[in-house]
Amino acid sequence: MTAALEIKGLQAWYGESHVLHGVDMVVQPGEVVTLLGRNGAGRTTTLRAIMGLTGARKGSIEINGRETIGLPTHRIAHLGVGYCPEERGIFASLSCEENLMLPPELKGAGKGMSVEEIYAMFPNLAERRHSQGTRLSGGEQQMLAVARILRTGARLLLLDEISEGLAPVIVQALARMITTLRAKGYTIVMVEQNFRFAAPLADRFYVMEHGRIVEKFGAAELEAKMPVLTELLGV
Repeated sequence: MTAALEIKGLQAWYGESHVLHGVDMVVQPGEVVTLLGRNGAGRTTTLRAIMGLTGARKGSIEINGRETIGLPTHRIAHLGVGYCPEERGIFASLSCEENLMLPPELKGAGKGMSVEEIYAMFPNLAERRHSQGTRLSGGEQQMLAVARILRTGARLLLLDEISEGLAPVIVQALARMITTLRAKGYTIVMVEQNFRFAAPLADRFYVMEHGRIVEKFGAAELEAKMPVLTELLGV
């Protein structure tokens, strides 16, 4: 089976700053994989490097068997990759529904979710469809940022700290969303600081430190790995 995402020897820079030092990672179709690590470990840079949003990149990034290290960001997106950055990027002057309809469907990807399917998954957004972007709560903005990607037809989702700073009830809704998307066959790579949110959702875990992967293990090994995780993350 061809991996949804396979990274080999990935190095990345921001200007002169060398951030990633040979990252290796494999994500199979339909898996939920969580990238753990302290702030500054290189997790967000890994997601940005997959999308071609860092400075120089070296190594190999294959998406469904296609080498993308030399491709520009828009070409990578058209391979069915959706990136949800921490800053969300909701347009304040547009309504919730206008924000949702903004990105076009990706030509090279599968069929995107319909607005009806999205509203069924996120009832909050259906209620707020006519509200301005700025009137949405932080949790609703986060839901909208993910929903916007689902409409494009992306099947590989890169989610950066989607639970950060949100109320527990919203975090639970996002957890249900990830469970639903996994059941629909989406492939998800999450960067998460909130270990309690990520732990029950992920099939496998990678732990980063100083721009390298220092641990990798499956969900079944989670309990046995807790002493190591406590040391690496302070969880």
